[in-house]
Amino acid sequence: MLHTLAISNYRSLQDVVIPLQQLNLVTGPNGSGKSNTYKALRLLAETAKGGVINALAREGGLDSTYWAGPKEITGAMQRGEVEVQGNHNNSGKRLKLGFAGEQFSYSVALGITPPVPYPSAFNLDPEIKREGLSYRVASSLVERKDTMVKVRDGRKWQVINTHMPMFESIFTQVADPASAPEVLLMRDFISKWRFYDHFRTDAEAPARLPQLGTRTLVLSHDGSDLAAALQTIIEIGDDQALADAVDDAFPGAKLKVQVTEDGHFSLLFYQHGLLRPLSGKELSDGTLRYLLWVAALLTPRPPSLMVINEPETSLHPDLLPALANLIIKASESTQVWVVSHANPLIESLKRHPQCNSIELDKQFGETLVKGQDLLTTPSWHWPN
Repeated sequence: MLHTLAISNYRSLQDVVIPLQQLNLVTGPNGSGKSNTYKALRLLAETAKGGVINALAREGGLDSTYWAGPKEITGAMQRGEVEVQGNHNNSGKRLKLGFAGEQFSYSVALGITPPVPYPSAFNLDPEIKREGLSYRVASSLVERKDTMVKVRDGRKWQVINTHMPMFESIFTQVADPASAPEVLLMRDFISKWRFYDHFRTDAEAPARLPQLGTRTLVLSHDGSDLAAALQTIIEIGDDQALADAVDDAFPGAKLKVQVTEDGHFSLLFYQHGLLRPLSGKELSDGTLRYLLWVAALLTPRPPSLMVINEPETSLHPDLLPALANLIIKASESTQVWVVSHANPLIESLKRHPQCNSIELDKQFGETLVKGQDLLTTPSWHWPN
């Protein structure tokens, strides 16, 4: 489980350290930085998969993701006595991401190297400048600086790579069970993170149509294998929790997965008062989306971290308490991060005693954790 998330110099997040628990709820006004924290977590996950450079390119390049305000917002600026001013030169800047878990912590710093002497079409590519893996934040186990990687061997350091490509992470180059088992362990931990932020519910959405099905322990990110995922829960997961979740949202309703002789799976939704079941084609967007969340959250293979972004989209407010119960149920077996601005969902989650409510605010363009001060900010130190 993650205990701390640290982000520096990423969009509106100039320097944020967030405490985490088993169930985390991120709220705040529009534009306060909720989406940026979500994207920062995704970038961390992409680092373990070797895709952080491409992910930053999709965001418009590293330079466009840097914090655009001054390094320090003085009291005079806050009082309006002087204009907000500072140095906007991004040379030497670093985008830094990190987290601390129960045993290990990890951090990465990305930057851009000035044009190299030899011709290259990739001079604007971000590069990994520093990476570090520590035991409980304090005791460093693996350190990477530019092209050199060293691991701790007792009281000494052993250099294991001096030619690391700066566009590659230690997770893709030195995750070795003999020389760096901690890197392998951390890569496996991060690779199990799961993100859901977009389910298709339009008229031609695959979830509405019969699909060839196989055992589906993890719902796809677009929800295309919904029927197979639900049938998997019925057969080898918590089928009672699935039935309860459907009944909680739609009292008296039942769900069945129809399987044809040639292996096509489709949904049948039995609703109280109707003489026949509704097919996937007939379901409303809200009903289909709720069933997608049922399949995602009741997965028979819980991830180490599940991050869900604005799950209230297309759902009627009356469904949000049932969705909250579903999220709370999922948090019993996986760490959950929920980004939301729907009051019924927020209030339902907040009533749970284990809910860690993180309210973001923005002052002078900078995202801050509301109510956080020096005493309540988790301890975090970036590698020198």
